[in-house]
Amino acid sequence: MKMLAVFSAIVWLLAVASPSQGANILGVYSALSPSHLIIHMSTAKALAEAGHNVTVVSMMQPKVMHKDIHLIVVPVTKEQERTLENQMASMAGSKNNIITTMYLLLNGLDVMVTSQADLLKDPRFQRVFETKFDLMILGSFFNDFQLGVAGKLKVPVIVDWMIPSNTMIDEFVANPSEVSYVPNESTFATTPMSFFKRAENLVKHVILKYLTIRFNYKFNRIYNEIFTDKDMPTLSEMKKNISMVFVGSHLISDGPIRPLVPAIIEVGGIQVKEQPDPLPQDIEQFMENSSQGAIFLSFGSNIKSYMVKPEIVGIMFKVLSGLKQNVIWKWEDLENTPGNASNIFYKDWLPQDDILAHPNTKLFVTHAGKGSITESQYHGVPMVALPIFGDHPLNAALMVNSGYGVSLDLQTITEDTFREAINEVLENDKYTQAVRKFSALYRDRPLTPRQSVLFWVDYVLRHHGAPNLQSPAVHMGFVELHNLDIYALVLAILIFLVFLTRLTVKFLFSKLLGKAKVPARKKKQ
Repeated sequence: MKMLAVFSAIVWLLAVASPSQGANILGVYSALSPSHLIIHMSTAKALAEAGHNVTVVSMMQPKVMHKDIHLIVVPVTKEQERTLENQMASMAGSKNNIITTMYLLLNGLDVMVTSQADLLKDPRFQRVFETKFDLMILGSFFNDFQLGVAGKLKVPVIVDWMIPSNTMIDEFVANPSEVSYVPNESTFATTPMSFFKRAENLVKHVILKYLTIRFNYKFNRIYNEIFTDKDMPTLSEMKKNISMVFVGSHLISDGPIRPLVPAIIEVGGIQVKEQPDPLPQDIEQFMENSSQGAIFLSFGSNIKSYMVKPEIVGIMFKVLSGLKQNVIWKWEDLENTPGNASNIFYKDWLPQDDILAHPNTKLFVTHAGKGSITESQYHGVPMVALPIFGDHPLNAALMVNSGYGVSLDLQTITEDTFREAINEVLENDKYTQAVRKFSALYRDRPLTPRQSVLFWVDYVLRHHGAPNLQSPAVHMGFVELHNLDIYALVLAILIFLVFLTRLTVKFLFSKLLGKAKVPARKKKQ
């Protein structure tokens, strides 16, 4: 009887702790970036492993998968694919930052936005409305209009974002943008920022706000074209009812420290496996035979290596082929490789996290995408960064400032600068020591990223969207939020007092001067 009582108590506690077990969860992950999809699918996989019924809609076949996830793939058209390839090739041949990238997404690269709108009209996607869901997780990438799916399903929504919170994400949950001491996603600066860096940060913040307004206008137009039901909330109302945002950061370790409202949950490193998977046999053999260590080179999933200018690829091959270390190079066009060398192994797709976890990996030559930087830091591998676009330059600058490696301008590298950078990181132990120290700090958390996802998803399900976590600022207008009406009243009162004081002084002076005047004597007759 005693054992039965204990067992009953345990069952009751489990029921109270996890009433949402087995919830129907919809993941809409439509960004045309395999690296983004890896992060989103890592969240979905964690939920499926915990017993939730997960349906994922994607526009490409994911590299991370789970047997219990119901997958719906709606690929882009051949024309959209060609447009995207051409734009990416163009970006690989030029220098870009987050502002120019956002401008491109508004114009020449808007296929990344319009294709995500087309997805919602596809019959394969429309079938999701025939299923009853309890929660939607939106993989965010310039697709705010897809919040209408949660509105139509009448479910709470969690936004999943790949990098630290930024100007656009902050708006979802009214997270404060502290311009004076938090560099935005286009500004690199050490803290505390100098006067000129604060000025630069402010100017770029205003530019990003302007671009955000432009995107909001575009998103509203798309939303109103797609969601025409009379009882549908507006896009603005949908944004005000976002339950939570998962962000790809851990600011305690990778900074800069900034305020975060309770509705922002940091799950940086969610894609990193707690135990790496065994490498494919050919890769494992190559890595094991790397007695002098191995160098891993990858430009991520958006930029194909063959998109880089041929002369730059030639420089890289000449340097890498002359090293004593082995090189494993992510190269997508295996019929046209940069050249043959006994120490270079080409592969069109590589399990990046598992390779970085291998003890023989001594250096990572990377484009400095946030996911790649995170995985390299987690496994304590120093880097040579060759940033290309978006947040890459900022990620690279932060990496260099932290002492985890060096960075070069991809468009201007020479044999000498590339060789010197590689040798500097390989031969100077300070980079390895610094990144390993970070790795220990990054792993030291009360909950792993996976545990955080599971807890907070269940929390949102238990509390029907968890409105208790919302900042009051979400529902405040611009004037009210910034106290502009109060400042205007105070200013009006001050102006009135100044005006009244001026009139009073003028009146008193006129009276005093009037009394002081002596009447003129009459002339003698």
